[in-house]
Amino acid sequence: MRLSASDMADGAQRVMCGGGMLSDIIGWVATLAHWQQLSLLLALAYGGGSVLGAVWICQRLGLTDPRLAGSFNPGFSNVLRLHGAMPAALVLTFDATKGMPALWLGGEIALPAWALGLIGLAVLIGHSLPLWHRGHRGGKAVAAAFGVLLMLAPGVALSCAALWIGLAWRLRTAAIASLVSGLAAPLFSLWLAPEMSGVILVFASLIVVRHALNLRRLSDGSEPRL
Repeated sequence: MRLSASDMADGAQRVMCGGGMLSDIIGWVATLAHWQQLSLLLALAYGGGSVLGAVWICQRLGLTDPRLAGSFNPGFSNVLRLHGAMPAALVLTFDATKGMPALWLGGEIALPAWALGLIGLAVLIGHSLPLWHRGHRGGKAVAAAFGVLLMLAPGVALSCAALWIGLAWRLRTAAIASLVSGLAAPLFSLWLAPEMSGVILVFASLIVVRHALNLRRLSDGSEPRL
């Protein structure tokens, strides 16, 4: 189908309007006091983090709720075990990107590293203790942490992802891959993003705490395999 000149002009105008809207949002946030900026972005991060990709996507695809089967965890690895690669890839993409708008906006208004770290932590807490799914536990925050690290320390995120893939492929156990990658993240950060090492240590601690049940299952040999 060929587009007319007027169609292309209309499309360009819509793109420009969208860009203008983003500029208006950034400009408005920039006028707020620092505590208001941080409060707004923390709320946005927690609310976005509370949307569990595994639950939302499985509902849309008519698949079994991952909180009710397998390891009962609403996360990427349980969806992979239950439903296969395609739904799991959608869950991974959703959970990794849901915190990015708040972090991007924080970067656009030049928030300091510690404030961006708090915003990232709010995403992980939202995923672990979700607002929108009361009565159910949240996920283990591994995919969400990967997305947060892509925004704050891309080299650390990619290094941890490579380590996770290698361990998961070799050991066929997502929990071990997640725990080792999480513990390695602060070490990678000392080399690749030293200014974020304290923040990343907090992220890693949360991931280890969220895997307490997995550690018990690993000790008694009942941990599900990929």
